[in-house]
Amino acid sequence: MKKRTMYGWGSAIVIFLVLMIVTPTIPQSQAYHDFADQRTFFGIPNALNVISNFPFLIIGLIGLVLCFYPDDYFRFSLRGEKLGWTCFFVGIVAVAFGSSYYHLHPDDARLVWDRLPMTIAFTSIMAIFVIERIDEHKGTYSIVPLLLAGLVSILYWRFFDDLRPYAVVQFVPCIVIPLMAILLPPMYTHSTYWLWAAGFYLLAKVEEAADKPIYSWTHQILSGHSIKHVCAAMVPVFLTLMLAKRTVQTERISLYTTWKISWRTREKGSDDEESFECTYSNVAVEESR
Repeated sequence: MKKRTMYGWGSAIVIFLVLMIVTPTIPQSQAYHDFADQRTFFGIPNALNVISNFPFLIIGLIGLVLCFYPDDYFRFSLRGEKLGWTCFFVGIVAVAFGSSYYHLHPDDARLVWDRLPMTIAFTSIMAIFVIERIDEHKGTYSIVPLLLAGLVSILYWRFFDDLRPYAVVQFVPCIVIPLMAILLPPMYTHSTYWLWAAGFYLLAKVEEAADKPIYSWTHQILSGHSIKHVCAAMVPVFLTLMLAKRTVQTERISLYTTWKISWRTREKGSDDEESFECTYSNVAVEESR
């Protein structure tokens, strides 16, 4: 590794340690397990919160299959991409099982198996972004350390009842990935799909926070948490569509630059609209005799 890479990792660790020192602990609230919709259908407790995880299984399996068959459908061109995306789709498939297991009987012990797959997805996405937008070698080497960081955040919460490391693993990608998607030049087309995925994840978090109000507004038909699962499953849906549609860009231009050029072109077009000016001249009128 180059010195700059070591400095980057060192700076990240120092910043994390400072945050751990200056911020208070965040214990796991037991009220978190008290979901609005606790109905039982077909003998399944908390049925809709369990069944709504099914889309994760479907899109995760589709993504995994297309990573390898038929004949590298996603056309990966960078070192480490296939490994990173494989880890992501494995995490998505695992979310379906881990979240379903947790919602059958919500408690802290089962919540581990709900959150662990999500950290696999979060951290692998961060590595994928480094591979594509910054440096493929550094990104490839970061896959394992980032996955381990996610695992450590879960273990730290479970043994010390402190959610701060897990919060970093979950929310830092939510901020960094949209910024990187906008500011850093992509290697591939269809980069806006990253923003669609980020938007659906943000919507899912809002629905999670509004679990009980949404359950009340829908007259006890659907809860915010059940809808949250469906919206969160749209993240891998959009990313799978992006992988299927994208091609290598001939000229690497960031979304920000593209938007700026488009805006300037639009402004210039409005300034160049034709203006018509009417001129009048005096015409002599000859009187008839």
